[in-house]
Amino acid sequence: MERKEFLKSIGAGAAFAVLFPCINGCSNDSGDQEVFEVSDGVDFTVDLNSDAAAPLAENGGFIFVKSNPDLKYLDIVVARNLEGNIVAASKICSHEQTEGIYFSDTDGGVFICSTHSSKFAQDGTSLNLATTSNPLKIFNTTVEGSIVRVFE
Repeated sequence: MERKEFLKSIGAGAAFAVLFPCINGCSNDSGDQEVFEVSDGVDFTVDLNSDAAAPLAENGGFIFVKSNPDLKYLDIVVARNLEGNIVAASKICSHEQTEGIYFSDTDGGVFICSTHSSKFAQDGTSLNLATTSNPLKIFNTTVEGSIVRVFE
């Protein structure tokens, strides 16, 4: 029996019930991933002389920071862009709120989501179709001496 004949024989409702899990399983977006929330009230400092901030000594280097000690995950990406400026963004992707954003020196310096390859400019605007309506959360930064302040 061919698929078309089989589907006719079991009816549309049963066909939907049988096929829906298969169709959903073929999706690029996995529903079993943990979803994280973007922090509110971000305001912290990073000492550029600390060992933890060593990657920020080079243009293109980045670190992950907990903006709140109560968080179970690292929710902010702090990076030195290719021009030498410090930039910061949420590590939580605006596409599906998964924790996967990192800084890359490709394309002049962009934020990329490791989960679905969503790309964002340093101002948070989407650079690909997967996230056109959801900008990435970008934080303000100031540098005074060796202290970087990241805040909203």
